[in-house]
Amino acid sequence: MKNSWVRIVLSAASLALAVILVVFLPQIVQALTGKEVSWSEIGAIFVRISPPMVLLMTATWLASLVAYTFVLTASLPGLTHPQALTLNAAGSAVSNLLPFGGAAGVALSFAMLRGWGFHSRPIVVSTLVTGVWNTLFRFILPAVGILALLMAGQVPDPTVARAGWVGALSILALVAVVAAALYWERAATLLGRLLDAAARLAPRRIRPAEHAASGALRRLRADTADIVQRRWSGLSLGMTAFLVLQWLILLLCLHATGSYVGAAESLAAFALSRVLTTALVTPSGTGIMEAGTIALLVAFGAPAPAATAAALLFGFWTYTIEIPFGGLALGAWALLRRRDGNNRKAVGQGNAEARM
Repeated sequence: MKNSWVRIVLSAASLALAVILVVFLPQIVQALTGKEVSWSEIGAIFVRISPPMVLLMTATWLASLVAYTFVLTASLPGLTHPQALTLNAAGSAVSNLLPFGGAAGVALSFAMLRGWGFHSRPIVVSTLVTGVWNTLFRFILPAVGILALLMAGQVPDPTVARAGWVGALSILALVAVVAAALYWERAATLLGRLLDAAARLAPRRIRPAEHAASGALRRLRADTADIVQRRWSGLSLGMTAFLVLQWLILLLCLHATGSYVGAAESLAAFALSRVLTTALVTPSGTGIMEAGTIALLVAFGAPAPAATAAALLFGFWTYTIEIPFGGLALGAWALLRRRDGNNRKAVGQGNAEARM
């Protein structure tokens, strides 16, 4: 009970902080950029957004949800796209409402999948695979953003440019190493030996047990290797399509609010926004994501009121709307589950009466 109350208090505090950050976002933007922004200016920008643009944003958002179903169906053979859509929507709604909500979302997904007849081991493997793929692409995004700025000539200082190239290529090399370890047994063994060697250099008091690093990697690979080897293309194409469509949502938000700053700059802003969603002090980094994205857009030359409106609009399509949509999906799942349970109960009673 004590732990439950602690979680409730932390969740309430996190949600309250998210609300405070959004309410005082104009003041935060002024502190970060030195530019004055008011809610009346932001509201005036929202009013000017045309209905066709809203419909286009809605269609793009729905398309992004459909794209992610390909990641889920690739990670769990037998899962249908409607089930994957329901699973993603319900899990996202729970995750978006709670700090550290990913664990609650996983628990809900596990219950839903068990209700659809999937066994525990494939569910665990699916969770591992999708988690790994999300993490890999979350690493790739900053590298892509940096490379986009470098190729567009947006980093005038040669020293900073060299550091950017080194950083971006290092991130991509790290992703390639992890991907190889997941796919090839020999690469996994080699990486495990390197991790063991690195672990032996650590002080004895914090050194892990012998072969713990390679053992953990082998266990992870044993759980995911089959899915990765047979379905890596579906996982990668689905994740790429999902992220491209989310970037397109940001582009639409920038155009609708008059804050478009260029393709490379918008890609960098998108990469930063996705990284900031991992801030755990608020659910999905709400308030923190918007503030950081606005600061970067303003640095690229976007007007502060327009950049603020664009970031809030993007946060709506990638966070806020998922809560009621996921609630509807969860309600539909619960209703259908109850109906199926009643049907099975009625069939059982009918069979019992027939035997009598």
